Amino acid sequence: MVFKNALSWFEIPTKDLGRAQRFYEAIFNIQMTPLETPQIKMRLFPLEDPMGVGGAIVLNDSFYKPSNSEGPLIYLNGNPDVQGVLDRVEKAGGKILVPKTMISPEHGYMAMLLDTEGNRIALHSIPKK
Repeated sequence: MVFKNALSWFEIPTKDLGRAQRFYEAIFNIQMTPLETPQIKMRLFPLEDPMGVGGAIVLNDSFYKPSNSEGPLIYLNGNPDVQGVLDRVEKAGGKILVPKTMISPEHGYMAMLLDTEGNRIALHSIPKK
């Protein structure tokens, strides 16, 4: 089997859904969409293609625990340049853990941040040629 994308969906834990929503909307200049059921509350990242990779910030204290050191590390799309996102992180209440760093010329750049909920989140961008 060959995947078009290795990732199909992700969920980022929150302690305060409103605070997390304000943070991610501020650093990415986006509007998140609410989705709520009796068991879980989510705010969805916007998608251009509904069949593309999607994700959400999620509030469900009994199932999710934010972490700055454990569990998987999610790389969010920082195109066209991760620095543009990093420039908004501290003003939005987050902390930069790893500044913009070149991976390689063909693989672009990465950076890492700590969100308002205590999650370490990475960014990735590939410069246009």
